[in-house]
Amino acid sequence: MSFLQVQGIHHITLNGADRQTSIDFWQGILGMALIFEQPNLDDTSINHLYFDCGDGRTITVFTDEARKPVKQPLPQPEGSIHHIALWVGQATINTAKDRLKAAGISSTGIKDRGFMDSLYFRDPLGLLVELASYKFTPPLGYTHAQVLTRAHEISQARRTVAIEESDIADALLALTAQ
Repeated sequence: MSFLQVQGIHHITLNGADRQTSIDFWQGILGMALIFEQPNLDDTSINHLYFDCGDGRTITVFTDEARKPVKQPLPQPEGSIHHIALWVGQATINTAKDRLKAAGISSTGIKDRGFMDSLYFRDPLGLLVELASYKFTPPLGYTHAQVLTRAHEISQARRTVAIEESDIADALLALTAQ
């Protein structure tokens, strides 16, 4: 039984370092426009930056001029965030490794996940960031989640460990035949 119904992610708030480090990364590297800033309304000694993720949702960053970047992986205790994944198109992910390298940021290069491609790198504070790009477009009237749900069913029926491209192709056929 469910007690609440969410409608999507509203925003994610990260603890950043100083203001300029956050702007340089989220706007300068990732192209997310800084749409506004204001004090953190719960602690006005902290600044609050709002960046547009590209779909109207925001990532916000708390900044403090006394904080400095620490370029090391963040600890991964229970309850912490492992990584954030940002949606990009195939053209972007295919050029990301070289563009990040030109900006002095190392990455994993593209990892084939069957139904999507992933590329990982760290922000200036050590947060793991993933660029994720689906390898398919849902049929008109369907969502990525609906295609993935059907592909998972197909994958499970074949007793495979993970969704493969053929499962996506079969899911697309099944959905458009309905």
